[in-house]
Amino acid sequence: MAGVLRAEALWVETFTGLRMGAFQRLLKVVRERGGNGTGMGRPWCLPLDERVLLVAVYYRTNLTMRQMAPLFGVSPATVCRVIQKLGPLLTVEPVTRPSDAVDRLWIVDGTLIPVRDRTVAASSRNYRFSANVQVIIDADTRLVVATARPAPGNKADAQVWRSSGLARHCDGVTVLGDGAYVNTGLIVPHRKRQRRPLLSGEEADNAEHRRVRARIEHTFAAMKNYKILRDCRQRGHGLHHAVRAVAHMHNLALAT
Repeated sequence: MAGVLRAEALWVETFTGLRMGAFQRLLKVVRERGGNGTGMGRPWCLPLDERVLLVAVYYRTNLTMRQMAPLFGVSPATVCRVIQKLGPLLTVEPVTRPSDAVDRLWIVDGTLIPVRDRTVAASSRNYRFSANVQVIIDADTRLVVATARPAPGNKADAQVWRSSGLARHCDGVTVLGDGAYVNTGLIVPHRKRQRRPLLSGEEADNAEHRRVRARIEHTFAAMKNYKILRDCRQRGHGLHHAVRAVAHMHNLALAT
């Protein structure tokens, strides 16, 4: 059975949201990470560029594996194997402490992602079984700096932040958070207290805080154009790999 999609500019840009140059950079990263390896099994029936395209299309559209199979002319089992093999190789590059850390401003927030795997999810305030995923972005470039492993969606952002290990990436960097991150060492808005209204300077500070922090909400909206983050059917580490792969593709799209 012949497939429909090929790693050509028309299909890449239509189905992944990446320009061809960004897709080529993604392909290069996967190749350098050993994506061409076959191990002890049979050779792949698809070339590497089409396998990378398959995973990117899967994350972008969230089609089922039975729906993906005829698009590439392979079996649903092959689609599953390709996603399991290449998904972890598409992930965002590990963060390193910037040389100008003192002058940088990063923003952190958590977002709820509905997920079918009850071992990584919990009934959450969005009335679905969801996972809480913490994401850090650079306020100037809006690139994703780091993501944390998913936590049950009924946990508070501050609790997930403390246990996520993301704080160690932020040494020497000013990090902005919303009011849910009180007492975490992050820059948070001034709080109204009983019988003590905010001062005019504090109101202005909060307004500027909201203006800057809105950038991470825009990032979440852009990342959730990849529909895998609207209803993830992956189990185990699948959601974690999907979030990091989407973050990588988001960064590549911004860089072009």
